[in-house]
Amino acid sequence: MPARICVAQIGAAHGIRGEVKLRSFTADPAAVADYGVLESEDGTLHFEIEALRQAKGHMVAQLSGVRDRAAAARLSNVRLYVPRERLPPAAPEEFYHADLIGLRAEDRHGTEIGTIVGIHDFGAGDLLELRPRGRTGTVLMPFTAVSVPVVDIAGGRIVIEPPQDWLEPANDRKPDR
Repeated sequence: MPARICVAQIGAAHGIRGEVKLRSFTADPAAVADYGVLESEDGTLHFEIEALRQAKGHMVAQLSGVRDRAAAARLSNVRLYVPRERLPPAAPEEFYHADLIGLRAEDRHGTEIGTIVGIHDFGAGDLLELRPRGRTGTVLMPFTAVSVPVVDIAGGRIVIEPPQDWLEPANDRKPDR
């Protein structure tokens, strides 16, 4: 399991006093302020959230040491992490995205299909990014109870129910008639 978990990403500067748009990855977006000092992916930057408020589609944060627009703008796209031990244990049927990455994806018969390489949410729910075994590209599939009936983190695997012909290259599929 990863030692640190990404809990937020800094967006653009907001206003002239050093505030930033903040995309929170916590279940309750405001909870990102409860985890203490946040650090950048490389560990060189450390921030505390001094103030946090909801805005339309994002949070707005005042970070320690950031007092003007230029300083805020330099932080755009910085991902913020906390040590895993600061986070509460995941509830039953809930998972930290970081725990899913790297799991083996199998069909219901135990045949390995590929590996989970990412989790994305473009606004319509979580999608698993899977690298099929023996291929360089990736495919996306919904992360729902129907398409992913089993998540076995301790066993290092998930069971997926992909649609028929899902892993075939598009040009190998027969046209629908």
